[in-house]
Amino acid sequence: MLAAGVFAGAINTVVGSGTLVTFPVLLAVGYSPVVANVSNTLGLVPGSVSGAIGYREELAGQRRRALVLASASLVGGITGAVLLLSLPGSAFEAIVPALIAIALVLVVLQPRLARVLAARRPARPHGGPTLWAGVFATGIYGGYFGAAQGVILLALLGITIPSEDLQRLNALKNVLAGLVNGVAAVVFVFFASVAWLPALLLAAGSAAGGQLGARIGRSLSQPVLRGVIVVVGVAAIVQLLA
Repeated sequence: MLAAGVFAGAINTVVGSGTLVTFPVLLAVGYSPVVANVSNTLGLVPGSVSGAIGYREELAGQRRRALVLASASLVGGITGAVLLLSLPGSAFEAIVPALIAIALVLVVLQPRLARVLAARRPARPHGGPTLWAGVFATGIYGGYFGAAQGVILLALLGITIPSEDLQRLNALKNVLAGLVNGVAAVVFVFFASVAWLPALLLAAGSAAGGQLGARIGRSLSQPVLRGVIVVVGVAAIVQLLA
């Protein structure tokens, strides 16, 4: 569990999809899907915080943008957590692989789409209402399950804020995903059953993994980072379909 937390913390900081490692581990040791999902969310919060700290240089100058989008993540994360405790587990099964596939296409086409959009409308430093709505919807998904939440966020950020460096958007993604997991975790602590030992082990591992992921991710060029996003996203789709 500790090793899974380290790996998840690292991959979440670089791209996302750490849940696809930790969630099956929790199921394998005998926890029900809802308890596993809840405990996984709590365990990965320190990794998100650690990754955001590791990317603090890239966050410089993005305070206003982060505050604007944080409201969408907070409301979305709470909504998703409530849905997890209210809806059957099959509710999102069909749509999740499709969401990730669309996000990957957007990541690959992002440079070209960004140029087209920039030529048609003035740049908006915070992405405008379209990005806010997209971050809110992603927050709902993240609070509910969250696998490849980072991939979807990076696709949205890259398309709607075309003038920004991908590494800086990755830093912002870590903050937004961390907020979603954090508010969902608060809901779960009060209203759900938590397996505390694995959650604590995941927390310790993901905190260390977040620092490792920041060191690796910040050293990657934009084309290489884009390639890593695609590889991880495709692996996520394959695992979810399997």
